[in-house]
Amino acid sequence: MKTLEIKATKRDGFGKKAAKAYRREGLIPCVIYGGGEEVAFTVDTKSVKPLIYTPNSFVVELNIDGKVEKAVMREVQFHPVREEILHIDFYRVQEGKPVAIAIPVRLTGTAEGVKVGGKLALSARKLTVKAMVDKLPDEIVVDVTPLKVGQTIFVGDLQFEDITFVTPATTAVCAVRVTRATRAAQQ
Repeated sequence: MKTLEIKATKRDGFGKKAAKAYRREGLIPCVIYGGGEEVAFTVDTKSVKPLIYTPNSFVVELNIDGKVEKAVMREVQFHPVREEILHIDFYRVQEGKPVAIAIPVRLTGTAEGVKVGGKLALSARKLTVKAMVDKLPDEIVVDVTPLKVGQTIFVGDLQFEDITFVTPATTAVCAVRVTRATRAAQQ
């Protein structure tokens, strides 16, 4: 899994007034929790853009005033109207403990159903998995070659070493749908 380094500064002010003051300075209020004390800090808006505006998942190395903490991004809060980040929650990665994170899905191959006129539809862009940090993949690769028209691949159908899926087994990953052209050709 890819790692992203972000410089951070501990914050003293808490509450709505302090958070607004940080945002006016171009900083985002953040918190890291899990496996130790909760630490409140701020990061520069520009430094988190590669983490937020990408389909990829990262393990983040937060350099909080010289102390490096490994974490994964747990939640991002956006302003309801403007595309402005209001707050970020990070979850501390602990040695010997698995971590849950959303990993992007990539489809490979050409489905049998697509060759006869069906349309391949990706239903889940990311799947939540649980694994040790060193075993986390950059992406979940799903081979769609055997899919025929009307067939679906569910999370329960996927088998990967060293990772368990947190996403329910009944969640559809992708499917080959019937198009009007194939329906007309069958009649």
